[in-house]
Amino acid sequence: MRKKVIILGGGVAGMSAAHELIERGYDVTVYEAKSISGGKARSVPVPGSGINGRKELPGEHGFRFFPKFYNHIIDTMKRIPLEGNNTVYANLVEATKMGIARFNEPLVPFVLGFPKSMVDLKINIKALFETNWGLSEHELEFLVERVWQVMTSCKERRMDEYERISWWDYLDGDRQSEDFQKMFTGITRSLVAANAREASMKTIGNVLSQIILDCILPGSENDRLLNGPTNEVWIDPWLNYLRKKGVRYFTNAECINIQSDQETIVSMTIKHHSRILTVKADYFLSALPVEAMEKLISREMIEADPTLEGIKKLSKSLGWMNGIQFFLKRDIPIIHGHIICQDAPWALTIVSQKQFWPSIDLKEYGDGTVKGILSVCISEWHIPGIIYEKKASECTLEEIKNEVWTQLKKSFNAEKTVLQDDDFHSWFLDSDMIFNDTEKINISPLLVNKVCTWELRPYAYTRIKNFFLASDYVRTNTDLATMEGANEAARRAVNCIIDVSGSRAPKCKIWEMFDYELLIPWHIHDFRRYQKGLPWNGKC
Repeated sequence: MRKKVIILGGGVAGMSAAHELIERGYDVTVYEAKSISGGKARSVPVPGSGINGRKELPGEHGFRFFPKFYNHIIDTMKRIPLEGNNTVYANLVEATKMGIARFNEPLVPFVLGFPKSMVDLKINIKALFETNWGLSEHELEFLVERVWQVMTSCKERRMDEYERISWWDYLDGDRQSEDFQKMFTGITRSLVAANAREASMKTIGNVLSQIILDCILPGSENDRLLNGPTNEVWIDPWLNYLRKKGVRYFTNAECINIQSDQETIVSMTIKHHSRILTVKADYFLSALPVEAMEKLISREMIEADPTLEGIKKLSKSLGWMNGIQFFLKRDIPIIHGHIICQDAPWALTIVSQKQFWPSIDLKEYGDGTVKGILSVCISEWHIPGIIYEKKASECTLEEIKNEVWTQLKKSFNAEKTVLQDDDFHSWFLDSDMIFNDTEKINISPLLVNKVCTWELRPYAYTRIKNFFLASDYVRTNTDLATMEGANEAARRAVNCIIDVSGSRAPKCKIWEMFDYELLIPWHIHDFRRYQKGLPWNGKC
């Protein structure tokens, strides 16, 4: 008889776990609390926008970004079939540029994948920053040296010393110029919604170093996006595949209680629409986000596994990173890739979507008149804006729209008028932002890797022998709350179930991350120094 696995959460982690389990012969049921599958990765139909039988306009929870160093989620996408012997992987489109936008300054584009010599890697790193960020020569040299230190440090030093240092302190933030501070805090906010003063140097340094290397080394696929609304071109085909394979996937199904004894999870209570269900299985896997999971951890569960207490502490390390879409009467491509709005106080990252959606006819959406979509991610919700001098978290929905639109115009209209008020058709803010007269909350915050929180993060297995964890807060090589981290965590949980169940099925592949293979000689040298208690010196 097939072993039964119940999965809580139908986002990327839950769907990834279901994918790996069903292909290995397990009986799989997924319970997703929302009415739409995909979790934080989902696209969101704009309610009431579809007119005369057209589809509703496509909103997003946040921006989609598939950098070169993503391996786990890409492997899964290559195994989600589409018609015509294709896979969902074919729905990824490569961006050719990125951009830096500053208030009242010309937009600075830079090409991804520089075909430069490998003779001196530090020269290439410097070239990436010197024309795009407005740094002084001294600041540029300092930044390059700091990045070089992360790249050439051994993994052991990064996991130990750098986990205990904030990104701000590492870059000596208090002594830097305002432009330098805007640059590195903006990148930190835009990439991982993290406060540079609090975020772990290990996490930010690793991710930033990898992205920089991907930009400056020859090759492609540094920045990829989907070629249509997320659910249409990825999540829905994935869900269809899982269901065809036998996965039972329920939406509007929220876990409200977990029953456990001293050794196992006995059952779970699920509220499915108005019905209350008691469900049982051989194994239970939670792919819920940290703030949802911590509410379900009981005293009995902590007694069985004291490390679960760390999840409750981790649930306080959250940030906001949510999307707003501007639907336009004309298409405004701006640049063929993501743009970081460096001076925008709300840490805006923007992409003009239609240029990456060649097969999507926007006449089939909304009222048929939308021709372009600017998808904007707001990563800083707790700093005053420039119109109302209020934090985004304090504004009304209308004020958020007005403030973001104004910050975008100041970012892009320096040399010529790129964004005009007459272009404006409508807008949509992520529906996970509940802003009204009585409350202003974000029901889908993002885990932020703060200093010294690695020790709080659990493994995919627990001391409760039939209970496993698969979410982006689990300890992974990815070490970041992303689709990639969620997929890796799911693979780790599935491998644990394979072990415990005695299955002969092959294990899920786990990739190493942030190894920077070209720099192995430097890593070996630094590891020898680390073993002797000596500091990094950057030599080989």
